Amino acid sequence: MDQKYIIGIIAVLLIAVIGGALFMSGSGTPARADNELVVAAFSHGGEPEAGYDPMYGWGDRGEPLIQSTLMKMNRNMTYENDLATSWKANDDFTEYTVNIRDDVKFTDNTTLDADDVAFSYNQAKTTGETVDLSTMDNATAVDKNTVKFTLNKPDSTFSDKLLYVGIVPSDSYNNETYGTNPVGSGPFKFVQWDKGQQVILEKNPDYYGKQPEFDKLTILFQQNEASFNSAKNHELDIAAVPLAYANETIDGYHAFLSESLDVRGISLPVQNNTGETNEDGVALGNNITADKSIREALNYGISRENISKGALNGVGVPNYDGISHLLPWYNKEAAIKDGDIDKAKDILKKGGWEDTDGDGIVEKDGVKASINLYYPSDATERQAIAVAVAEQAKEIGIEVNATGSNWDEMDAIKFTDPIVWGFGSTDPITMWGEYYSDQAGIGYNNPALVNNSAVDAHIDKAMSQPRESSYAEWSAVSWDGTTGISPKGDAAWLWVSEIRYTYFVDDSLDISEDTFKLQPHGGDAFGNIYDWTRVSSLNETS
Repeated sequence: MDQKYIIGIIAVLLIAVIGGALFMSGSGTPARADNELVVAAFSHGGEPEAGYDPMYGWGDRGEPLIQSTLMKMNRNMTYENDLATSWKANDDFTEYTVNIRDDVKFTDNTTLDADDVAFSYNQAKTTGETVDLSTMDNATAVDKNTVKFTLNKPDSTFSDKLLYVGIVPSDSYNNETYGTNPVGSGPFKFVQWDKGQQVILEKNPDYYGKQPEFDKLTILFQQNEASFNSAKNHELDIAAVPLAYANETIDGYHAFLSESLDVRGISLPVQNNTGETNEDGVALGNNITADKSIREALNYGISRENISKGALNGVGVPNYDGISHLLPWYNKEAAIKDGDIDKAKDILKKGGWEDTDGDGIVEKDGVKASINLYYPSDATERQAIAVAVAEQAKEIGIEVNATGSNWDEMDAIKFTDPIVWGFGSTDPITMWGEYYSDQAGIGYNNPALVNNSAVDAHIDKAMSQPRESSYAEWSAVSWDGTTGISPKGDAAWLWVSEIRYTYFVDDSLDISEDTFKLQPHGGDAFGNIYDWTRVSSLNETS
């Protein structure tokens, strides 16, 4: 055969192969199979810096996928067993006993038993990077199938800590290598991690629970515009996108707004900056927000409704105390009539703040009512809140300088300057971290430096009562009719809005919205991945 003819055939074949590859990766035809999932669906945090190690935060507020947990929580916020078969607490909630399954193996074929559970919890307490285990003294294996948790104080919320610590093998765990090659007993097993790009998981055929339908799960570390564009190119099954995209449309996809426990609010330090620092040398206090009339004026003058409808693209829910309206300890009495410019101005005037030089900013004792408000630059909804608050604050005579930053920088000023924070959990203990007086200035706890003995008393009482009975005390932290952290009380925070998580879901995929888990702060979409199904072939919807 003529050599030129052979070369020509090869060239045609190469063009066909290359063209087909480009068509598969860049056009509407997916490069994934029906039994595979490709998602960019982490709503918060993105790629885990320490890898897939539960001892360093992996899965602390979501489904760890690779590891098992003792229990899980349903959409209606009731517990169901995972590794656990039963659990109980003693009468004063200082001891918890958990019985576990005896038929579970890690993906390295070793048996999971109570020693592994105790080791995982003790290790997680030591690292301090996962859930707050400060009330736990230690975990011990009573026998192969029984674990005992001993606490240092009554804590009826400890049952929530049984939800979010992934269990690792005690015999082989190495904190330097585990995160890049994790061994677990969850529904998926680790395959590879391409740092900065993706992690690939495969279904664990030995998983003891309900098997997911999909054999392969690829999680892309894309956020914001990148995630949205990948969905437009039909490269994803699910894309988590910022609220700014909530009203967009993508052919072949449907938008899903997930209800959330996640609330955004601004800390307003209640003590003066006297030069005092915490044990890490971080300064404490703000001489402007320490004046209660400033805090009250912001709380009554800022319109949360306008921010929820405008800056948050119409999908925010006004909030006044940091407790989602979906939680059973939500306190409707904490709400106020806000957006009242005249009331805010009157509060400032009575507090001794007046605009004497006509520049639109009130002063007191020669000091301008000017504060800096920081937000992480990569969080678009926090930027929107900060800018909106700054604009509205002008109308009442307070200057708010909205400033984008990062957590390395904000660590140094988190107890002096207001910051747009995010909180929200099924565990009410977060309120202890946010408001308990002895937590002021510790780690990221109590950035508003709240010091209210009545608030402390409500928290102590709540933690010593059965969980369902404690809700009234947790609610009273916000407002008990006399005091609290809400606008009617200390006004220690300017809580603004609950947010919803926005996803674009390929029309071929049913993510079972009726079982989709409520998203805590930092949650992810995988809580009900066992219920996801491919309802039509990808080729039918592309």
